[in-house]
Amino acid sequence: MTYYGAKDLAESFRTVRKNTIIIAEEIPEDRYSFRAAPETRTVAQTLYHVAAMPGVQNQIHAIERRTTLEGFDFPGYIRRLMAEEQEPRTKTQIVALLHESGDQWAQWLERQSDEFLAERVKHPAGMTPASRTRFEMLLGVKEHEMHHRAQLMLVERILGIVPHLTRQMQERLAAATSGRASS
Repeated sequence: MTYYGAKDLAESFRTVRKNTIIIAEEIPEDRYSFRAAPETRTVAQTLYHVAAMPGVQNQIHAIERRTTLEGFDFPGYIRRLMAEEQEPRTKTQIVALLHESGDQWAQWLERQSDEFLAERVKHPAGMTPASRTRFEMLLGVKEHEMHHRAQLMLVERILGIVPHLTRQMQERLAAATSGRASS
């Protein structure tokens, strides 16, 4: 029995991307060049990275439909992505790219069958584990974005912005507390 299929995967990714876009919109454009520490990505570079990363799994699963990662030039793909991260982009361009790449990725995800998601993809010799399901690999896109979104939420704090998810939680707690006080 499957409890979490393609439509669930796509919907959860949409939720994660929606929250990333809110952060991208809340950080002022003049802070997009902010970098939390030397040799880390700027806000703009991090957001571009997040927007572009589904492309790796798209290449593997949608375009090439690989059953093995043997021979896939992951380092070359990442080097190209890192070079693209260096290109200057406006806040408007980055937010538009987040919308566009997120919509495309979620639409592709929701069309996949349980059988496709269950297929195993072999990893290069010596890599652990020796293989993973496509589902695990595709779920990794969401996990990767959440990792970088957490970084961006810390950056918001450094910039004096209370992250929207924190504000929402504070509002719920305040409402619950005032509801008990009224009783």
